Amino acid sequence: MKKALVCGAGGFIGGHMVKRLLDEGYEVVGVDIKVGFDWYQTHDRCKSNKGTFDLRDPYAVREFMQRENFDEVYQFAADMGGAGYIFTGEHDADVMHNSATINLNLAHSISTLEKKPKVFYSSSACIYPAENQTDPNNPNCEESSAYPSNPDSEYGWEKLFSERLWRSYARNYSLDVRIARFHNIFGPEGTWDGGKEKAPAAMCRKVIQAGHKGVMEVWGPGNQTRSFLYIDECLEAVRRLMASEVEEVINIGSDEMISINNLALMAADISGKEVTIKNVDGPVGVAGRNSDNKLIYELLGWAPSQPLREGMEKTYDWIEDEINYSIKKEEWIRNND
Repeated sequence: MKKALVCGAGGFIGGHMVKRLLDEGYEVVGVDIKVGFDWYQTHDRCKSNKGTFDLRDPYAVREFMQRENFDEVYQFAADMGGAGYIFTGEHDADVMHNSATINLNLAHSISTLEKKPKVFYSSSACIYPAENQTDPNNPNCEESSAYPSNPDSEYGWEKLFSERLWRSYARNYSLDVRIARFHNIFGPEGTWDGGKEKAPAAMCRKVIQAGHKGVMEVWGPGNQTRSFLYIDECLEAVRRLMASEVEEVINIGSDEMISINNLALMAADISGKEVTIKNVDGPVGVAGRNSDNKLIYELLGWAPSQPLREGMEKTYDWIEDEINYSIKKEEWIRNND
């Protein structure tokens, strides 16, 4: 039985990876700074620190890595969120400090081990130069276009730094590292309110809360484009990458590009409601972004297996259930207070 460490296991992608690895027969240790991250714990053999572990503490990280004996490490831990968190500028210092510190601590601690685990690091499409993404219909996110570098946010700069950090440790300390740039991963169990949610979840929530023949606000002009990858597709690509000898940094995303207004209309169509879109000022990031999948298909033979709408339907149903549960819970509290 292989033993894996999932960093950021209380988060959306990390939690789903825990479930995937458990289903494959791994022993899994999940660590996260947040308290009570147990939604994925469907197997008795899953162990977690339940929010008591801070990867920003270099001494705790080194002691922990020396004590345990991992075959694989999945590094998803980061200070991040959707456009409402990343592109306002209000969290730049925390995003850069927290995420960089985590990667510095992990890379250094792993380099000191006699038996070094294989490492996966999750980078982001936010590393791509802003000037390559000014045309909503023709963005350039080919892996080789990352340099000369000019990410659109401090989050992107930190991700690019950490890519280079992990590659440097791989060269100098013989670490076996795999890196992928994620393009907007979404699905059930993801954040859907509070400011850190990403566009698919935000559109589903806004449609649900708009009611029949309601109005939903969409940030920006609405013609800005993105591609979105369903969580199960992401996990499959990561596992293929980890099983391979591919050391190149590659994209993991969908190449089905859609405008944000059309994403909102898709959510409305799934709901069966007549919803009017009202475009308003708000943080939007680059004008266009789409995953270039030529390299990952060439190296791993991987491509997304389902259309965006299929993932959106699953996500909409889950968020609707979450909202209905919240409403019923609040009603119960009011009636029993």
